[in-house]
Amino acid sequence: MKDIRQIVENNDTRRTYRSFSAVYMIGRKSRVKYWLTGLLIALLVILFLPWTQNIRARGSVTTLRQEQRPQELNTIISGRIIKWHVKEGDIVRKGDTIAQLAEVKDSYLDPQLLDRTQQQIEAKSASIQSYNMKISATRSQMQAMQQARDLKKQQLANKVTQLDLKIYSDSMEAVAAANDLKIAEEQYRRQRIMRDSGLASLVQVEQRNQSYQNALAKKVSADIKFNNTKTDWVNTRIELSQVEQEYSEKLFKSEGDVASAQSEIATGEGELAKLTNQYANYAIRAGQYFLLAPQDGQVTKATKAGINEIVKEGEKLVEIVPTHIDYAIEMYVRPVDLPLLSRGQKVRFIFDGFPAIVFSGWPAASYGTFGGRVAAIESSVSANGNFRILVGEDPAEKPWPRELKMGTGASGIALLKNVPIWYELWRNINGFPPDYYQQTKSKDEKSKS
Repeated sequence: MKDIRQIVENNDTRRTYRSFSAVYMIGRKSRVKYWLTGLLIALLVILFLPWTQNIRARGSVTTLRQEQRPQELNTIISGRIIKWHVKEGDIVRKGDTIAQLAEVKDSYLDPQLLDRTQQQIEAKSASIQSYNMKISATRSQMQAMQQARDLKKQQLANKVTQLDLKIYSDSMEAVAAANDLKIAEEQYRRQRIMRDSGLASLVQVEQRNQSYQNALAKKVSADIKFNNTKTDWVNTRIELSQVEQEYSEKLFKSEGDVASAQSEIATGEGELAKLTNQYANYAIRAGQYFLLAPQDGQVTKATKAGINEIVKEGEKLVEIVPTHIDYAIEMYVRPVDLPLLSRGQKVRFIFDGFPAIVFSGWPAASYGTFGGRVAAIESSVSANGNFRILVGEDPAEKPWPRELKMGTGASGIALLKNVPIWYELWRNINGFPPDYYQQTKSKDEKSKS
């Protein structure tokens, strides 16, 4: 060992071997303490640098609007596929035909189904029209019967008036005949007294008797005539009542016919409405044989792969991914971080497949990140125990890449309060949550509100 030390300390040996000057620091002044001091000062300065608190979460690309998400194209009716007009991956425009179906239900197999239903509608309409004509004719008949009844009643009323006058006239004749009979009877009585006294002849008595008998006959005839007139008056009044009853029965029967026809019309109109509804359903169903694209997009995920396959009502046939999408990010945050988020809060994103250099605490120094704002925060917890939030594109930041696709992964960084680094380290060591603060509205937002 002494020999080796002597060799090392020998100046000639150090001049001969260069490795001695490179390995051993003998004869050199150490600067380690200066480096350590500078490093400590730098670390101390770094501890007072500003740090942006943030919440990090994973998410995926989606959209804020439901109609811009992948749409299932379902069949409205059951049927049989007879032709495909597109294949998976094709770009279609709104209204393009995706597939063509044919009927499988026996109720719709008739190729003349619409024409036959239209004929039924026309026949039912003609039936309703006939009943309307019957009602019109019956009402005209009723009007004629009412007029005939009124005329007959007027005729009988006139006859009753005539009989009233005739009764009055016959009663006068009966009174006159009674007076004549009384006078003839008195004359006959006096003539007999005069005959018994010898003052009058038998011929004169017989003449007075004849006059008396004639007056009695006239009196009986006038009474009979008067009674007959009264009987005619009563019969005429009875006939007037019979006419009223007879025509009332006829009118009631006609009104019953009108009500029956109206009932048939109501039934026919109900059947006509049903047939019209069936015709409209058949016409609409005929338009469902062609499945059309609801919007512009790309055809994906076809569930049927051939011709003549049977599909059920409401069964998914293909999926269409819309071409024009207002992208958003769907993220899930922990319940402990939910109170720190609010609508309009800024979020930075890193999209899968797009390179980025990220300093989470210094967003201004990051490269390749994209900006967004919180658009919606759901109030109910999801099945994974976290809360779902939707973040839309920030119009004040650079636009998101157009190459994004639905379902692309994204890492979100919600920016919170600016604090010193030492405070952030102290907070994480103690397990405290980030600081909550209320974002101040900009002048533009204040003016809008």
